[in-house]
Amino acid sequence: MNIFLQLLINGLIAGAIYALVASGFSLIYSTNRFVHFAHGSVVVAAGYFLYLFFSILKVNFWFSIIIAILLSGLLGWAINKTVYEKLRKNKTGPAILLIASIGILILLESLILIFFGANVKTIGFIKIAKGMEILGAIITPLQIIIIVVSLLLLLGLIILMKRTKIGNALRAVSNSKDLVEILGISSKKLFAISFIIGSLIAGVAGILVSLEQNLEPFMGSTLMIKGFTGAVIGGITSVPGAILGSFLLGIVENFGIWYLPSGYKDAIAFMLLFIFLLFKPNGILGKKINWRKD
Repeated sequence: MNIFLQLLINGLIAGAIYALVASGFSLIYSTNRFVHFAHGSVVVAAGYFLYLFFSILKVNFWFSIIIAILLSGLLGWAINKTVYEKLRKNKTGPAILLIASIGILILLESLILIFFGANVKTIGFIKIAKGMEILGAIITPLQIIIIVVSLLLLLGLIILMKRTKIGNALRAVSNSKDLVEILGISSKKLFAISFIIGSLIAGVAGILVSLEQNLEPFMGSTLMIKGFTGAVIGGITSVPGAILGSFLLGIVENFGIWYLPSGYKDAIAFMLLFIFLLFKPNGILGKKINWRKD
């Protein structure tokens, strides 16, 4: 077996998932300027939506995927509408919004635990298939799908942000809310749009994770930590940077366990997070963070 190539492939698979989590998170952060940790609960909720409709209600698999993604977008919009929008109206600062996001994360994960139980859940649509050998490394068809779907979606997100009116408006409000308001564009609507788009991407991430792994109620916290770390490495204010940082994180994690026990994978992520927070807080491609009070 080609260990180097195998670890590289494993790193790309992990990085693809982290990138989906980080890109949606980075989009919401750069637009709203606060850390939305509840984004992780939206990711895991998407997996459970798929489990509910496909495994329990026996809805067509592909239709269940569409429903799960749409419900994820709706969940993100509802979180913003019912909590963050009201807090912003009261001129709440980023620190309080951060605390609120952690509270929402814990609440949603607890609700999943209540309704679905603590036992791991399996979607079971895609049967375990024999991996294909590529230059001495093994990769399964599902893992290829994960990488391809992630890359296509991330490319689409970058095009959306760079080449469309909505993307230009979202980038504008991230730079100056007041300027956008002067131009007659509602910042409240742009905040809501960022939550919808970011949560739809989280929905795709949750579905891919649920097909590759078992579902657990509190797995969203771990995915959010990895997504946050990837975003910090690449630049939390830059969607392309968050994608780059996530792939780097996935690769470094997997090459790290070449020399260390696999249980140190999370420790490697935290070590990278601390290094970048201490020595390069703006990340690889990020701009200087300017906390503002709206």
